Amino acid sequence: MERGLFGAVSGVEMLSGGMIKLEVSEAEVNNIAIRFLDKTGEPTVGKTRPETILRQLTTKKGQVYSMLQGKRDVDTVLAMGIMEDVSIIPQPAGDTGKVDLVMNVVERKSGGGISAGGGISSGITSGPLAGLIGSCAIYHKNLFGRNQKLNLSLERGQVDSVFRINYTDPWIEGDDKRTSRSIMIQNSRTPGTLVHNQPDGDLTIGRVTAGIEYSRPFSPKWNGTAGIIFQRAGARDDKGSPIIRDYYSCPLTASGNTHDDMLLAKLETVYTGSGDPGSSVFVFNMDQGLPVWSDWLVFNRVNARARKGLALGPMHLLLSFSGGHVVGNFPPHEAFAIGGTNSVRGFEEGAVGSSRSYVVGCGEISFPLMGLVEGAVFADYGSDLGSGPSVPGDPAGPRRKPGSGYGCGVGIRVDSPLGPLRLEYAFNDQRTGRFHFGVGLRN
Repeated sequence: MERGLFGAVSGVEMLSGGMIKLEVSEAEVNNIAIRFLDKTGEPTVGKTRPETILRQLTTKKGQVYSMLQGKRDVDTVLAMGIMEDVSIIPQPAGDTGKVDLVMNVVERKSGGGISAGGGISSGITSGPLAGLIGSCAIYHKNLFGRNQKLNLSLERGQVDSVFRINYTDPWIEGDDKRTSRSIMIQNSRTPGTLVHNQPDGDLTIGRVTAGIEYSRPFSPKWNGTAGIIFQRAGARDDKGSPIIRDYYSCPLTASGNTHDDMLLAKLETVYTGSGDPGSSVFVFNMDQGLPVWSDWLVFNRVNARARKGLALGPMHLLLSFSGGHVVGNFPPHEAFAIGGTNSVRGFEEGAVGSSRSYVVGCGEISFPLMGLVEGAVFADYGSDLGSGPSVPGDPAGPRRKPGSGYGCGVGIRVDSPLGPLRLEYAFNDQRTGRFHFGVGLRN
């Protein structure tokens, strides 16, 4: 019972010397079947292929049935996002002492639909509608009954816009390593103010991106991703005309043309702890430009970030670190931007530096106040390691970015379904203060 195994004592024999011999019959799994039900509990025809559900289960034929393992299988099937209710019913398999498992599933009413919503960006725009973003999407969560996802989405802000088509197969058929595949096409326009902010009007960076990625879990806590991504990127002024230099005559492309083309090989590995305050997160990624054509950019970019939480009685200590480096000819607008809500607080976004190399460290202590509200004190530091002038055109130089800086402050956290809502106020080393608002833990 402690191990969650399903069985019964089938015989008792009294032996001499005060000994009792027990016969225990463990219930071996004879067969597993999927039964589709409607919301009233009546049998119905399902849209999902039974084999798509069965391969999610760790319970297999021939093993002793474990109710704890069955509970984990139920949670796994629910996590697919296409079921409203899932349960496992064990039934005797004749007189064999085995059990047949029947998994009752209630599918969601529709695998697809239309959604709309809104949000707030990181605050790098100005005006009466600064930071507001609206979005809409057309999606299907269960293509061909195989749990494959298709999503067409549009996000639009005061300056930002992203149109994305994304297809995901969470588990490629025939693969025994749980490899997933994602195909993406995206057309985006984002503010260029992180690196190339200028006083004579807005500057935006337009990107057309297409790629394919494969992901696979190496262990319960490690996951890896590899892919190929093509990107064409260029800058435009506030009238939508292509430009190759900013207000300070710094180049906006690495090739000198109105746009840069690049084909990137991507590698990423992620470690995720248990999710409790003492858990850890580590992410390492690398992009390598491939010299397919003579004018395509060739560079290598590595980036890593780590986060560690420690429990100190009722308080929590959170330490985070990130750093990166680029070798080769890369677009100046792709420089590492230091400063802002998820970097060095107390500064505007990208105000500390625009660099080829960087490090950022943070330490903060949070403590309970009342209910779902926590307080926090923190300190951040970031540096470009002297690499700002090595970015093509040195965009940080004429903007007098210091290249390093620190900030410290206080804030409150409110727990929400989206993660912690963070409202913070920080002073920087230039003795100026700034409010920051964020969702979720720091990157």
